[in-house]
Amino acid sequence: MPKLSAGLLPFRRATGGLEVFLVHPGGPFWKKKDLGAWTLPKGEYESGSDPFVAALREFEEETSFRAEGAEFLPLGEIRQPAGKMVTAWAFETDLDPTQVKSNTFEMECPPKSGKVQAFPEVDRAGWFPLAEARIKMLPGQLGFLERLVERAG
Repeated sequence: MPKLSAGLLPFRRATGGLEVFLVHPGGPFWKKKDLGAWTLPKGEYESGSDPFVAALREFEEETSFRAEGAEFLPLGEIRQPAGKMVTAWAFETDLDPTQVKSNTFEMECPPKSGKVQAFPEVDRAGWFPLAEARIKMLPGQLGFLERLVERAG
């Protein structure tokens, strides 16, 4: 059974077209990665749980913003290269990326040191025009951008 993940893809209409709000994963593995590393705010949920409820929860945990009162556009599911199934919805909003506050996770760092450190799940966020988002975003999630253009375009 593949891992399940659900998330939200905020977007806004700018002079040059649609822009999307992406987050950069925190922690030492992602620290020096930029191109192909950004993602929509998302997180795992258990089979049998409501993926939309999980998407709302994970969005708030990773950004500190509540996605309330919006019209949500279903973007469907995409299987990631490692097998994880991601379900996403888009919604139109205008968030301030400088106000993102993420929850944290703990891991042993450096590896095999016995020292456990806390890292934010998200270390930064930003708005990106679609052309830039296509090079910043994890390749396995790019299909969500195309679906967004089809539905909100």
